[in-house]
Amino acid sequence: MTDVPLPACFTDAADARDAQPLHLVDRASLAAWRDAQPAVVAGWVKAQGFDASPGTVMTLADGQGGIAGAVVGIGDPLDPASYGHVPMSLPPGTWSVGGDLQDDQRQALQLGWGLGAYRFDRYKKPPRLPARLAIDAGDTAALDALAACVRVRDLVNTPTEHMGPDQLEQVACEIAQRHGARINVVGGDDLLEKNFPAIHAVGRASHRAPRLISLAWGDEGHPHVAIVGKGVCFDTGGLDLKPADGMRWMKKDMGGAAHAIALAEWIMARRLPLRITLLVPAVENAVGPDAFRPGDVIDTRQGLSIEIDNTDAEGRVVLCDALTYAGELQPAMIVDFATLTGAARIALGPELPALYCNDDALAQQWLDAGASQRDPVWRMPLWRPYLRYLTSNIADLANGGPSKMAGSISAALYLERFVPAGMPWAHLDVFSWNDAERPGHPFGGEAQGLRSAFAMLGERFGA
Repeated sequence: MTDVPLPACFTDAADARDAQPLHLVDRASLAAWRDAQPAVVAGWVKAQGFDASPGTVMTLADGQGGIAGAVVGIGDPLDPASYGHVPMSLPPGTWSVGGDLQDDQRQALQLGWGLGAYRFDRYKKPPRLPARLAIDAGDTAALDALAACVRVRDLVNTPTEHMGPDQLEQVACEIAQRHGARINVVGGDDLLEKNFPAIHAVGRASHRAPRLISLAWGDEGHPHVAIVGKGVCFDTGGLDLKPADGMRWMKKDMGGAAHAIALAEWIMARRLPLRITLLVPAVENAVGPDAFRPGDVIDTRQGLSIEIDNTDAEGRVVLCDALTYAGELQPAMIVDFATLTGAARIALGPELPALYCNDDALAQQWLDAGASQRDPVWRMPLWRPYLRYLTSNIADLANGGPSKMAGSISAALYLERFVPAGMPWAHLDVFSWNDAERPGHPFGGEAQGLRSAFAMLGERFGA
């Protein structure tokens, strides 16, 4: 992250002497800014009817058929989304924001610019290049945040053929090598020998072997955080097959793993005083002769037996082994990310991740970080009476049930059963996807709750 070249949408201010001036204004400051401009500029702004509404851009004429700069309408100056429209709205070229911006606004501008310039170009060349922003190349905080968000987007956007369990493992190995972390992978039938039966059961029908990817990094004297991500690289639904429209975008079902990997990489890049264990159960929920079946009872690492009510509720099944293993490591806290339930999207929509947490102080820290970073999460209740929706007549627990009530809550309660009592734990049910194009949020993979998670960890552990 910090050791990589500047993204193409940025240029070093020291090399940008020909940059055009860019003015950031909102409705409240427009009149004062306009009155301070030369008469020809003020008249041009009035003639164009520019009112500095959020998401607007207007170029300024130089009187000789050229451009003398541009003015941008923004909303909340500390929200990266306020700047997401700019790099693809301005003409290509280099732009520089004059004046003294506060650190938090400058970082919001840089992050929003980078997110707005993002296009997934592995298979298709973008129709145009974004405008470039001149920045101080030594100012890396926003660039590290951008790199983490881009990591999530790229992993989620890549089709499963090129981002299966093998490729997720390769990504983790490359990151581990770059940052001096230790990597360990338990795959295939070794999952049974090492007592990860639930991960094996979900992934055994695929021609790509299931595996548990484990990365460890940090000083033994630092607080230990376990980061777990659901890595279902494609979800057919199994024998409870999804319909075509439900299966179309299931390459994104490893979005939880993408978040967990990006968060771990970000922590290592910034060298936070933490010790982390990253755990990614990576599988493909496929249909085949060895697929697990509705009605099967499977073992788990914790020793609880699970009756499979629905093979399309597979994410919680692979996570339960990983969460049990995380608890055995006795970390100071566990955080997991998962594209777990459609019910969370029905409750909160596509843009607001559902937070479940067994520790009020931890939950509040994440909520506060979400507000400060403009990367919100919404706390949902662990209403334990709803465990009745997971009752099995023949096993300790079912992975679902006939009721459609409280689907997101009951899924979180299932996960909680595999977290040691009294251990702080937070679960984020993320969509990991933009289902419509918005400035700064192109259609496709998206990081949600990632920046606030990083800020929360820094606040909680003094990092």
